Amino acid sequence: MPDTRLQVLVTYHRRFLCWWALLLFGLGLGSRRSADNDLRDLESAILHNLNHLAGTHQDTLPVTKTLDHLIDHVGSRPFDQLRHQHNQRLIRMKALDDFRFRSDFIVVVDGTGYLSFSHRHCAQCLTQKHSSGTISYLHPVLDAKLVSATGLALSLASEFIENPPGRTPVDYQEQKQDCELKAFERLAVTLKANFPQMHLCLNGDSLYGCGRFFAVCKENHWHGVVTFKEGRTPELWREFQALLKLSPQQKLTTILGDKTRRVYRWVEQLPYIDSEKRAWTLGAIVCEETSPTGEKTTFAWLTDLAVNRGSVIAIADEIGRLRVKIENEGFNVQKNSGLNLEHVFSQNWDHAKAYYYLLQIGHLLMQLLHHNSLHLALAKQYGRKTVLTLWGALKKIPQRLLEGLRYYLMPEADFDLQAARRCHISLNSS
Repeated sequence: MPDTRLQVLVTYHRRFLCWWALLLFGLGLGSRRSADNDLRDLESAILHNLNHLAGTHQDTLPVTKTLDHLIDHVGSRPFDQLRHQHNQRLIRMKALDDFRFRSDFIVVVDGTGYLSFSHRHCAQCLTQKHSSGTISYLHPVLDAKLVSATGLALSLASEFIENPPGRTPVDYQEQKQDCELKAFERLAVTLKANFPQMHLCLNGDSLYGCGRFFAVCKENHWHGVVTFKEGRTPELWREFQALLKLSPQQKLTTILGDKTRRVYRWVEQLPYIDSEKRAWTLGAIVCEETSPTGEKTTFAWLTDLAVNRGSVIAIADEIGRLRVKIENEGFNVQKNSGLNLEHVFSQNWDHAKAYYYLLQIGHLLMQLLHHNSLHLALAKQYGRKTVLTLWGALKKIPQRLLEGLRYYLMPEADFDLQAARRCHISLNSS
């Protein structure tokens, strides 16, 4: 990471400050003030342990304003690169290979709210006018997360949905703002640049059920699976329903262990002409699910993967249904489990981006701690089936880690790199 601070005046090494930032999120402290209150205790083991982690010899603890000063010098992009290096390391060491669908990693793309203001925060804010006449100023973000059935949701790339710098429209309703689909095209460029050889299957909600999405997938040699809804492409939905009636033999039924009944029906070659007159031949799947209590739910997906009797259940269950992971294990955890995604960590927009990237790294570290095989072995040692039942709640894990960092002096032997290389800790894929 670059460091453009005036070195003769620098007190804290950038590695030390980066670890300070990662503890802010990795320990689920929720705000810069909490970090200053919970970590700045010279009577605790925090300084000793942080020096070991960072490989430094600091004799005092910083405040988050010192971290903000570093961010002001280096900008947000190096923190994005730091996240990329984390993901690249996991992929290259094949830690995530068990979560592939055939040869593809499943990557869900979705947008979420990040910051919201009642006043114009900066020239790049999106604006939303309410029926009351008030205007909200928003900073949403589009994220691409690698997901797994076991509950992983690792952020690979992000694209902030923002208006061009310097734009101050007089009438917000007359000028087109940035949107999720525009941001998706920029996000795809970043994904391809960061992982040029990686096979991906992108998964999205019904917004992406259009030619624009499938064109991006085709250009980058990716596959795509999206939620299929009548309201998004009504003519295509009607064609799908008509073809389903003509192919009653294309039907499979499964009954799960809890007596849930799923009926899958599909069309193998559904013709589609998008708004730009591009011709597509897609597969479409509908799954009617009946719970043990008789409650019925219908799911449907569009895909450029080959849909047939041998693949329909796998595509629906192993790709289509994983879209919820970005909401539940992704954004919901980041908003409600101590990471505090919607908190304003900085009024400076570029600084806020840096904190967003750091939050994603902190979330990644929390997931590795939660899902690793060593932690599962510890749970079984205490007679628990899962890590969650060992601690009682997900947020308890970073709390216990904070206690350990505060009250336990880690011996130098714990940081022996040669010994660490002989220790293999895998991710739980069961």
